[in-house]
Amino acid sequence: MWSHRSWPGHSLPSGERLRHYASWCDAVEGNTTFYATPARDTVASWAAQTDATFRFVLKLPKVITHERRLTDTGEPLRAFLDAIEPLGPRVHALWVQLPGSFAPADVPVLGRFLAQLPASHRYAVEVRRPAFFTEPRAIRLLEETLTAASAEWIPFDTTAFFSRPPTSDAERDAWTKKPRVPLRSIALTDRPIVRYLGRDDDTRTVEGWQRWVEVAAGWLREGRSPTMFVHTPDNADAPQLARRFHDEVRARVPGLDALPDPMPVDPVTLF
Repeated sequence: MWSHRSWPGHSLPSGERLRHYASWCDAVEGNTTFYATPARDTVASWAAQTDATFRFVLKLPKVITHERRLTDTGEPLRAFLDAIEPLGPRVHALWVQLPGSFAPADVPVLGRFLAQLPASHRYAVEVRRPAFFTEPRAIRLLEETLTAASAEWIPFDTTAFFSRPPTSDAERDAWTKKPRVPLRSIALTDRPIVRYLGRDDDTRTVEGWQRWVEVAAGWLREGRSPTMFVHTPDNADAPQLARRFHDEVRARVPGLDALPDPMPVDPVTLF
């Protein structure tokens, strides 16, 4: 998301919030596309607020992944791809988030689905079934299927979050909703994507991401271009935390470009 009531740009008109967010972070998860395919002119406004290097990781609509379960998806898929066309190169990857009921036996369906997708986009898959993280045969099957399609596996790291009981309302809510799966930190492509969930206590969040600082730095040294999304249960400090994570990685990889300077919310005055 690019708007939150506690974020600096929340006071701006809705049509300016993405532009402000893009001065803080250079990538965003497109989670709203899961619930409905946006209007093409709405997507055009997203493009107008960001430069060509900004990264959108857009989630496929739930009608494709959850309702039709990757079969008979031609019509909604065509509508979605047409709607996002104005973003052009900003579409870093299309995010195939699969339900917890998606099991190793369903991987062949995923393989057929990925094989029919246009090569003009990159794809990244998120699974939540514990077997994909604990059973060697299931891991190997999914990795081989994704590799054949040049698709990435998105880990959603909730290990730091679940390491201690919840201490806030937001944490208690997330405790019942977020997946609890083992850590995975293996990249399949040159564009790995990681989702990390910390705690509402910034100190705990930073402690939990230290392994990812080293992993991301290693990927960069290998010539990969990782994208990291930092979440907390209340997301109040997410933009600041994302920039802090970037700073920690950049301290280890000095050649990494700096993030832009955040835009001021209030207009600049002479007096």
